[in-house]
Amino acid sequence: MSAVQTWACFLLWISFATQDKTPDVAVTCAISEECVLPCSFEPGSKETIKWYKQDVVVYKFEQDNDDDDDDGDDDSSEDHFEHEQLVGRASIFPHLISLGNATLVLRRTNPKDRGTYRCHVHTSEGEHNAKVIVKVEAPIRALSLELTRLSGYEEMKCTARDVFPAPRVTWTTEPQTFEDLRPVTRIQSDKQGLYMVDSRLRRLKGQPDLIYICRVTTSYGGPAWTASLREREIKGSQGRDLTIPCFAPPYLNNPLLHWTFTNSEDPSNIFTYDSHSGNSVSSPPWENHVALDGMVMFGDGSLRLMDPKHTEHTGSYICVFSVPFSTHTERTVVTIDGTPVDRSSSAKVSHWWIVGLVIALLVLALAGILAFKKLKGGNSKDRNDPEEVTELRLVKDSAADSHLNDSSPLNVGGTNGQTGLQSDASLT
Repeated sequence: MSAVQTWACFLLWISFATQDKTPDVAVTCAISEECVLPCSFEPGSKETIKWYKQDVVVYKFEQDNDDDDDDGDDDSSEDHFEHEQLVGRASIFPHLISLGNATLVLRRTNPKDRGTYRCHVHTSEGEHNAKVIVKVEAPIRALSLELTRLSGYEEMKCTARDVFPAPRVTWTTEPQTFEDLRPVTRIQSDKQGLYMVDSRLRRLKGQPDLIYICRVTTSYGGPAWTASLREREIKGSQGRDLTIPCFAPPYLNNPLLHWTFTNSEDPSNIFTYDSHSGNSVSSPPWENHVALDGMVMFGDGSLRLMDPKHTEHTGSYICVFSVPFSTHTERTVVTIDGTPVDRSSSAKVSHWWIVGLVIALLVLALAGILAFKKLKGGNSKDRNDPEEVTELRLVKDSAADSHLNDSSPLNVGGTNGQTGLQSDASLT
């Protein structure tokens, strides 16, 4: 066989192999729900439909039509077969076969249903094949993050349940820390093949105000879930208003805010605020004791606790910001001192504080006026110094000339001579 004949046979084989070839279809099915495996073909007659999974027949449907019946009666018969893996869970639409539809429906899907399926249809007009790649998943429905001390030290515990396939967990902090985060993650499956992930990170020492962030993703590329947590402790005085801080991370936009309170009794709802509608609701026992002390749209959901009581309001206050697939929780342990605040003494202290401030301002003003006058007087003296020096010099010069005239020998002698002559004349 020549090279030309060899290439011709090769191209002919490719043309037959790709004849009636349809692209593969990928289907993702949710566990415990229905899953549709599409298959369409060119309709004919006497259709035989087979569904394969990894080359094993898992479903078969056969329909015979007697088109040559002179009586015109429909003597068609139907027969189907289901593999033990699909018994009672698989079916097609017989009334749609004549329209070229051989779609297979799987009910109550489970992780074992994933794989590659092939639809093979034989009709009087020919054959048709289609491949469907089935993925099965149980998406993340919820993600919890809490502080636990069961192991003897404080650690953050991140948990997700009933997930398939096995998820991936990563940890970060806000603000970021230079210490290496070394979480311990355990993933276990149940009888249905669903996974439960339990990831724990020891709380870092010396950094009490850190936000711990747990992020869980799946291999099928669905939405990632994020949960973050911050723990703090504050103290207040009975009868004195107290602000309990709560701030959302910057990646949460227009969240729903929910406050709860818990102590030795069951948790109770305090306050709910919807950023989209602007509506807020306070539970009846808390209406006269709480008020929103921040702007939720800017991530500040702080709560103002008014006239707190030691026995009633000492406990844990939990603030939760939530958006789809993300939550941020701040748990604040509040201790209200049992000693009541003396409002009269506090008013007196406030009064004397104001008086002291006024006196201090007056003293500062007086000192400023004196300093200004002193500075102004010094400048005037400096401007008058040249004239005063000139006058002093003139006075000193005239005094010096007078003194010289009085003490000159000529002046003394002449005077004495004149006096002597006057005396002689008088004598004469």
